[in-house]
Amino acid sequence: MAIDAIGLAGTADTTIPKNAAVGQDAFLKILLTQLRFQDPMKPVDNQQFIAQLAQFSALEINRQQSEKVDTLLQINATEQAMDLIGRQIELRGGAVGEVTDASFGSNGDARLTVRTQSGAVDPTVRLIDIIRVREGT
Repeated sequence: MAIDAIGLAGTADTTIPKNAAVGQDAFLKILLTQLRFQDPMKPVDNQQFIAQLAQFSALEINRQQSEKVDTLLQINATEQAMDLIGRQIELRGGAVGEVTDASFGSNGDARLTVRTQSGAVDPTVRLIDIIRVREGT
């Protein structure tokens, strides 16, 4: 999930294709198939078997931590967007305006409504489009 932030030049796309991850059920199916079709004269080495289980456990913990970090980043972006309401900002291209509203898409991305000094209203400003938050209001 890519999260916008104020003043960043771009965000890295950290999304992982759904078919790229091996879940617990798929891992257990692979493991059981491996055990079912192993050569009885050459069984799987116990150390190798334990190493596979430990590796899968580590991957699952890593996946859970990644989800938690994504949640924290989403909360941070939401707080940034809400904190900007009523504040003067400068956008890429030099436009200056006041944030009047914040809305959030289905994936949690923030869109700010900005009223520029010329009176134009833009409801599609992203956090990444902001280059400076001006002091005072």
